[in-house]
Amino acid sequence: MRLVTFLDADGRQLAGAFADNDQTVVDLAAAYRLAHGEHADVLTSVLHLIEGGDDALDLAYETLKVATSDARMARSVVRLTAPVQPPPQMRDTSSFALHLQQSADAGWRMRAQRAPDPEAAYQAMDRSEDAAMLKAYDRQPIYYKCNRFSVIGTEQDIVWPSFSKWMDFELEFGFYIKGHATDVPADKARDHIFGYTIFNDMSARDAQFAEMAGRLGPAKGKDFDTGNVMGPCLVTADEMTDPYNLTMVSRINGEEWGRGSSADMRWSFEEMIAHISRSETLHPGEFIGSGACGNGCGLEHQKRLAPGDLIELEVEGIGILRNRLIKP
Repeated sequence: MRLVTFLDADGRQLAGAFADNDQTVVDLAAAYRLAHGEHADVLTSVLHLIEGGDDALDLAYETLKVATSDARMARSVVRLTAPVQPPPQMRDTSSFALHLQQSADAGWRMRAQRAPDPEAAYQAMDRSEDAAMLKAYDRQPIYYKCNRFSVIGTEQDIVWPSFSKWMDFELEFGFYIKGHATDVPADKARDHIFGYTIFNDMSARDAQFAEMAGRLGPAKGKDFDTGNVMGPCLVTADEMTDPYNLTMVSRINGEEWGRGSSADMRWSFEEMIAHISRSETLHPGEFIGSGACGNGCGLEHQKRLAPGDLIELEVEGIGILRNRLIKP
């Protein structure tokens, strides 16, 4: 199922599902009420559905089958939010070595541009710290906790933060936790994946570079309103046969900037669950991101976003996450 969260006329969030090749949104609670003459609270929000487990998802499938035209709306007139907005918790890993390598190299080349002979300066730089960084990311999944309250959905504007002059996108996807997970071994972890969505981890690069010198992880470089963008839908795990062979594409103003594949992930989502859930309980609806794929941000290509740019991130099998970057 391809679940969505949408806003009604009063701005309340409701649970829906895509139909008709994603051109129609079915209001699940309304469809159930029209079919059975009673209310089903578990169908009123996507988070309720996740918390309800397999029984709730089965009910949503049955409701979608009997949904009449009175419970259906054209997607073009529906305002979508993120599938779960806000999620109970968010973490973002970094599982693509190519992204790390290319981002680090781009950083060195940008520093070298300040020298009279940039290429000579670049060749003379001691880049041994890059190898140490890659070893750390190869030993275990590395992640940080995101600001769950800054989540927005597709077609909503991303507001350029006042403290930054250099904004960037990151092409990622990720998953929502199913059930409660504590000390889960990797070979059992797929049972704790409810479904997948696209994630744009917007980054204020100038703020990020300044604070990362403190070796504590990203803070204001990632923390600002509208900075965590997710959607357009949540594809349930039963409909995603292979999450590790998906083409991932970024486009800015219609121009392709980068292309990668989930096949290049160093750590699987199951391995992430096994690592993060050690002596820590993960709860239904928590979100964990993949990190940017290789070629999945402007920094890697030494390109910068500008106010007014239209950012489109596509992940095979999920759809296109589309947002405009604006200055207030």
